[in-house]
Amino acid sequence: MERKPRILGIDAGGTMTDTFVVDDTGAFIVGKAQTTPHDEAIGFMQSVEDAMRQWGLGVSEGLSQIRTGIFSGTAMLNRLLERKGSKVGIIVSGGMEDYLRMERGVQTYLGYSFSDRIHTATHHHNEPLVPRSRIHGIRGRINVFGKEVIPLYEHEVRQAVEALLKDEVEAIVVCLLFSYKNGEHEQRVKAIAEEVMAARNSSAKLFLSSELYPMRQDFPRLNSTLIEAYAAEPSRNTLGNVKKRLADAGAAFDIRVMASHGGSVSTEARALARTLISGPIGGVIGSRYLGAKMGIKNIACSDIGGTSFDLALITDGEFAIKQNPDMARFLLTMPLVRIDSVGAGTGSFVRVNPTSSRIEIGPDSAGSRIGTSWPEGGVSTVTITDCNVVLGYVNPDFFLGGDVVLDRERAIRCVREQLAEPLGIDVYRAAAGVLELFEDHLRNSLLSEIIGKGYGPETFACLSYGGGGPLHVAGYTDGIAFEDILIPAWAPGFSAFGCACGDYEYRVDRQLDMPLLPTMDGDARSALATAINSAWSEMADQVAEDFAKSGVTRDRIAFKPGVRMLYHGQLNDLEIVSPLAQLDSAEDLDRLSDAFEALYGQVYGLAARTPQFGYFITSLVMRGVTDVEKPVLPREALKGPDEWKGSAIKGGRDIYWNGEWENAAIIDLLQLPAGSVVDGPAVVESPSSTMLVPPGRSVRLDEHRVFHMSTSAAIKALEATR
Repeated sequence: MERKPRILGIDAGGTMTDTFVVDDTGAFIVGKAQTTPHDEAIGFMQSVEDAMRQWGLGVSEGLSQIRTGIFSGTAMLNRLLERKGSKVGIIVSGGMEDYLRMERGVQTYLGYSFSDRIHTATHHHNEPLVPRSRIHGIRGRINVFGKEVIPLYEHEVRQAVEALLKDEVEAIVVCLLFSYKNGEHEQRVKAIAEEVMAARNSSAKLFLSSELYPMRQDFPRLNSTLIEAYAAEPSRNTLGNVKKRLADAGAAFDIRVMASHGGSVSTEARALARTLISGPIGGVIGSRYLGAKMGIKNIACSDIGGTSFDLALITDGEFAIKQNPDMARFLLTMPLVRIDSVGAGTGSFVRVNPTSSRIEIGPDSAGSRIGTSWPEGGVSTVTITDCNVVLGYVNPDFFLGGDVVLDRERAIRCVREQLAEPLGIDVYRAAAGVLELFEDHLRNSLLSEIIGKGYGPETFACLSYGGGGPLHVAGYTDGIAFEDILIPAWAPGFSAFGCACGDYEYRVDRQLDMPLLPTMDGDARSALATAINSAWSEMADQVAEDFAKSGVTRDRIAFKPGVRMLYHGQLNDLEIVSPLAQLDSAEDLDRLSDAFEALYGQVYGLAARTPQFGYFITSLVMRGVTDVEKPVLPREALKGPDEWKGSAIKGGRDIYWNGEWENAAIIDLLQLPAGSVVDGPAVVESPSSTMLVPPGRSVRLDEHRVFHMSTSAAIKALEATR
C-alpha cells in the first residue's frame, strides 16, 4: 500500500527521541532513537529514518510529503540546568541588584520533599545565572499605580550599558519595578542602550520584561525574562539546526514548537522561553484530543519516561493552566499547562542505603544510557530498566527493535551485587521488590493528584503513555477503581502525537488588576470596559505580529480574548474565555462575571459562589489560533477476540510474577488486529514499546488501536460485593 505521510510530531526526551508520523488515512507509525543531547537534530533524524523505514520510505521521500511538523525537545531546559547559556547582563531598579543572590524563600525549597523543607540545612540557593558584577541598578521609579514618582536617571543607564558591553555580554535584560503597569522607563532604557550599542558597534540583544512578560511579581518576571535571554535565545540555533537538517532532507514545511500554554508556536516567536518544557505538555494535549474523539471527558494522564513520571488531569474536556509555575527551581510568570512531575522513571538509579538498608529509587537517572544491561552506556548503577530485564519483562535482544542489544547476565550480576546481597535476599526477589516500590510510588502519586483535587478515580479514565507506561501501567493502577484504563498502541510516541494535535496558537498575557464591584456606577463600569477593550486590541496586534513572522495573515487568525478573575479579596484566580469578542457596553461586563460564576461553581461547588463580594480582574488574555492539519484517529474493522492467535504469537518467555515463574505469551503488536482480547500472562512487543499483561488481567484492542486494560482482581472482588 502506498503511503502519503502528512503530519510529523517529534518529542526529543531525556532518554529517547520519538517520531510520530500520520498519513492521509489516519494510519500512523512511531519511530524511535536514542536522544543525542549534544545535538538533538542527530537523534531526531535517526528517529525519522526509523519511522519512514517501517513504511518502506526513504527519509527524503517521506519528508517531502509532510504538510506540518511540530517539535518538542529538552535542549533549552538542559542548557538552563547545566548553566551553559548566553553571557547576560541585567539592569534593574536601584537597590534591587541582589535579586538573584537573595531569591525568594519559596524558590530555595523547590524540588525538596516536605521532610527536607523543614530542615534549613538541606535547602540551598540556586547558583545565579548572572554574577553580581553584571547586575546594575539604576534610579528612577514607577509606582504601583503606573505613575512616575522619580524620573529615570539616564546617565546611570548609559554607565550601566557601557559597563556591560565592556564585559562583552551577549544580551542585556531590563526589569524595572512596576514596569508591567507602565513600561515607559524600560522603553527609555532600551532607546539609550541602542544608542550606546550603535556607537560601540555591539550586536548584543535587548530583552525587556514589559514587552515579554508584563505581569505582576518582580522576581518571577525577572526570572522569565532572564531565561528568555540566557537559555531560549541560544536555543534558536538548536531549532535552526533542526530546520536545516529537515530542509536538507527535502522537507518543505515550517516546523513549529510546542509551547507551555498548550499551543504550538513558530521558532521565530518573540517569547521562546514558553517552549522550555514542551514534551510532557504534548502528552496532555494528545490526551485531550483523544478523549474528545472517544467521548471521554475526565482523564488522568500518566506519562512514564526515562527520567520522570508526569501527571495531569483533564476534567470536563479541559486541562488547567497555571499562571505562576516553577520550572528547574525557578519561579516564573508564564502560562503553563498544569503538570506535576515525580522524579522516577525507567532510567532511575536504584541503590541500597547503607545506613538504613532501604531501597532508594532516583531521583537521578541514566537517561539515554539505559542502565548496566547496556555496557556501551557506561552505567555502573542498577536502573529500573535493569530490573525489568532481569525479571523477563523486557526482551534484551529486541530493545528498540533489536537496534540496541542488552546484556541480561550483566544486569543479573549487578542486581545481585548491588541490591540482593546487601539485603540478603534472592536476586529475582530483589528486582521484583524494586518494581513493587517503584509502582507503589507512582500509584500513590497518581491517587494524590486525583483525590487531592477533590475527585474520585472512579469518574476518571487513566491514560498511560510514554516509553515505560505500557510496561508499568498494570502495576501502578492495581487496586484503583478507574472507569477505564487506556494504553494507546503508539504510547511511546504519544507526546509527539500530542504535539501534532495542538493548535497553532499564540498567547499574550497582560496584568490589569482592576475591580468589578457591585457598587460601581455606570461611568466606572464603562471606563473598565474601555480599558479592557483597549488592552485586548493591543494584545491582538502582538499576536498578529507573531503570526506574520510565519506568513500567516490577520484574516486567517481566530482571536479568543479572555480574563483571569477572582472574587474580591481572594487569592487564586480562574481563567475564563470571554463570551464576547469585545465589550460594547457596561452591561457586557455582566457576561464576564456570569462566565466566571459558572466556572467557579463547576470547580468549587455552587454553594461556594459569593457574588456579593464583587470581582477582581487580575489579568487579560489574548489567544490567536489558525487552522492546521491534525491527526485523524485510525478506525479499523473489528476482528474476533481470538483471531490474533494464529498470526501474532511470537513464542513464549518466562517472567517472574508474585514470587513464581510464569510462562507468558509473547505477542507482536504490529500483527495484532483490532478487536483482539489478550489474557495475561502475556507480553505485547513492538520495536518501540513493551506492554506487560500480568496474570489475572487482560487487554482489549479497540478500532482506534487503543488498548483497554481490565481492572485488578481486588477491584473486581470489591465490585462483586456491591
